[in-house]
Amino acid sequence: MKEITRKDEIIKTAAKLFKEKGYSAVTMRDLATAMGIKAASLYNHISSKQEILKEIIISLAEAFTQGMEQIKMSNNTCVEKLNKIVELHVSITSQNTFGMASLNNDWMHLEEQLDYYLELRLNYEENFRSILKSGIQNGEISNKNVEVMLFSMLSTLRSLYIWIPNKDAINVKKLSAQLSNVLIEGIR
Repeated sequence: MKEITRKDEIIKTAAKLFKEKGYSAVTMRDLATAMGIKAASLYNHISSKQEILKEIIISLAEAFTQGMEQIKMSNNTCVEKLNKIVELHVSITSQNTFGMASLNNDWMHLEEQLDYYLELRLNYEENFRSILKSGIQNGEISNKNVEVMLFSMLSTLRSLYIWIPNKDAINVKKLSAQLSNVLIEGIR
């Protein structure tokens, strides 16, 4: 298991503060106070608040992208792939609820990495869309509006970070199965 570094601690604390206050409202002084250190000490581990935001958002976006690419390339049926997408979201979100808040709410504050993030997001959504279209073509899911299906599923999955922290002892497999049942059965 990877050893947690001071930088990791800073990023984790910043993600929590970003969720609570919003990226724009959090200062380096706020972060230092939450860490119990002097603001100048933060700069021994990170260069800026922007670096922290980039670390949070890009690492999550890349994890989703890699997961989606593996799912899309698998030999699973469309419905099995959709189940895996739900499981991917539940798994990543349950381990990163604070970071998911930044991914959903603060991505527009990325500076140098904004175009890269938007490319990852676009590719992810296009892969999701293609799985839905494939499911329609092979008769696994109803021939309904793909964009409505995509929006409905992604809206629910992207907002899990709001709901999950309020639950005790999340069982990722059980929650994934329950969400899949609701989300996927509705389009079959």
